Amino acid sequence: MGMAQITAAALIWGTIGVAVSLLYRLAPADPLGVGFLRLLISAPALLILGQVVVGPGFLRVRRADLGVIALMGVAFASYQVCYFAAIPRLGVAAAVMINICSAPVITALLSRVFLGERLGRAALLAMGGAVVGTGLLIGGVPQAGDTVTLLSGAALALGAGLSYSVVTMTGRAVAARYHPLQPIALAFSLGALLLAPLALSNGLYLAYPPAGWGILLYLGLVPTTAAYILYLRGLSTTSATVSTTLALLEPLGSTILAVLFLGEHLAPLGIVGAAILLASMGLLYTKA
Repeated sequence: MGMAQITAAALIWGTIGVAVSLLYRLAPADPLGVGFLRLLISAPALLILGQVVVGPGFLRVRRADLGVIALMGVAFASYQVCYFAAIPRLGVAAAVMINICSAPVITALLSRVFLGERLGRAALLAMGGAVVGTGLLIGGVPQAGDTVTLLSGAALALGAGLSYSVVTMTGRAVAARYHPLQPIALAFSLGALLLAPLALSNGLYLAYPPAGWGILLYLGLVPTTAAYILYLRGLSTTSATVSTTLALLEPLGSTILAVLFLGEHLAPLGIVGAAILLASMGLLYTKA
């Protein structure tokens, strides 16, 4: 069940890149402002939902876990800015690929050091297959732009991958002690507070058309609130490394949507990559 919940979250996250790309086409939005508004919309929804579901003890956190949740909030804030800034530089497919493919490798190293997790042969094979499959899936998408733009986009996508790994590690560290709504609501609220002064000083853009606000509401409520609840619930019974490998399903959804709605092209090897990616997920489900 935990792996199924993480898979569902990954597929929902696959819609983020296309939604953000469409938002950039509708208005002169900037990554910092979009990331802040996403957290600003999701944080109150999570806090209200948490009070209803968990009850009076919703905001009660052990002192020893405060630092972990604070680190999760910083990682959430960093992820928004890095990922949303990488998309216009690289395109949806490539930005998602670098972001998500780097996360399992980083997480595997961090989980071995900080959580003492050991990788079985099936997990290693699945992780390697998923990374290769994702690379084939998106490797043939044509890129436009100068070298500096592409390199800066790749660096931002790697920063998003590192931030994602930190979210996974911190979520795994506290998942067994709290309802999934608790750490994510507190972390998102902190992330919004951290980004607020930066977004305001950068000239926060608010003159979105109705369709733009619809996309922002979607970003704040569906792939943020709903998907992260599924993800953190799944983390309570799934290792950090397996979780980030399952999240490699996100590029599959992102690439399909980018081809259908944004005119990005899928290379012939992409079919092979998709098959390898799905086979790797199947291996995790049966052996992990």
